[in-house]
Amino acid sequence: MSSFSLGTLARRQFLRIAAATGTATIVARSAQAAMPATVEQGRKVGAPLRPYGQPSPYEKVVRVSTTSTPTQISSWDFTPLQHLHGIVTPNGLFYERNHAGIPNIDPRTHRLLVYGLVDGARAFTIDDLLRYPAVSVIRFLECSGNTLTEWKKPTAKTVQVSHGLVSCCEWTGVSVKTLLQDIGVDSKARWVVAEGADAGLMDRSIPLEKMMDDAILAYAQNGERLRPEQGYPLRLLLPGFEGNMSIKWLRGLKLTTEPTYSREETSKYTDLLANGKARAFTFVMDPKSVITSPSGGMVVENKGFYEIRGLAWSGRGKIRRVDVSTDGGAKWNEAALQEPVLEKCLTRFRFPWTWAGGSAVLQSRCVDETGYVQPTLQELVRVRGTDSVYHNNGIQSWAVASDGAITNVHA
Repeated sequence: MSSFSLGTLARRQFLRIAAATGTATIVARSAQAAMPATVEQGRKVGAPLRPYGQPSPYEKVVRVSTTSTPTQISSWDFTPLQHLHGIVTPNGLFYERNHAGIPNIDPRTHRLLVYGLVDGARAFTIDDLLRYPAVSVIRFLECSGNTLTEWKKPTAKTVQVSHGLVSCCEWTGVSVKTLLQDIGVDSKARWVVAEGADAGLMDRSIPLEKMMDDAILAYAQNGERLRPEQGYPLRLLLPGFEGNMSIKWLRGLKLTTEPTYSREETSKYTDLLANGKARAFTFVMDPKSVITSPSGGMVVENKGFYEIRGLAWSGRGKIRRVDVSTDGGAKWNEAALQEPVLEKCLTRFRFPWTWAGGSAVLQSRCVDETGYVQPTLQELVRVRGTDSVYHNNGIQSWAVASDGAITNVHA
């Protein structure tokens, strides 16, 4: 049996009377006059179909380039983390890091040579690789230099510049394990040297164990073929490892007994310690989190409720917990993790906050499934010294002033 409130009966009685007296016409015209102006757009014919979709002209979200390099040929730009939603980064906003510009490679002539300690060297075309069983995973990719500018002095005004060398997407390709098992690997092989086809001849030595674990020869991201700046037509993906090891424009995999000790893994991508030694072959990106809203460059204009939002990730596995502080670390509260929570993937966290109008310091820290707790910058300095630049995963702090303006400060 249906039930009706007195309000429902009263409205129905009013409509019957209005229909008899013509009042309904007046009500309808008044409602029409109150409609937003955008409703008028529904009366106009829209734009025709386009061969490739584009963002709305009212959305101005873009990557920004670093000002730290003299040229954009060997440089990088940042993902606008503060403007993104969910965990997947659109292909057009995925961060870039190039060492000698972006090569223009014809996939019809490109080859991947697998050689060294294998049963027989083989050169694969892209079509050859497309015949292998495909795999797809959602994983983050992070430059090992992400947040390096914050190591000694906080200089970034926004989270895009402080943390924007990380992005996340769905990668599709061929499992390296599948390919190597098909070729046959010599029992003496322990390392694989991945070689790029860019003018910088970027290469890195990778443990064979990692290559036989979750490494992927990626030819697509987010459902479409790789963009040129992301390694088209083929790149290596090493989930959880520092981004420079996921070699773009991949042309060679050489199996060896030991690492090659190339320029990129000796004079570059090492952490100089206070005792004069350097941390090399660190590989795994440690757990990290950052508040993306409210964050640097933003203004909280009115007192009241705000949802603190951010991202956490770990090259060691899944994020287990994220805590948020609004008083500079004096007190921590557990944030909610937004599903899905995947391994080696960006994870969204949310925390309700009521701003009373005074000053505040917003921080987040994460714990991954291995129990690793994101440290403060001071804790990192005590362990690694002040000369280390890579793998800075210290806690980021955003200072909220009494007028609502948000700036970057040390943790």
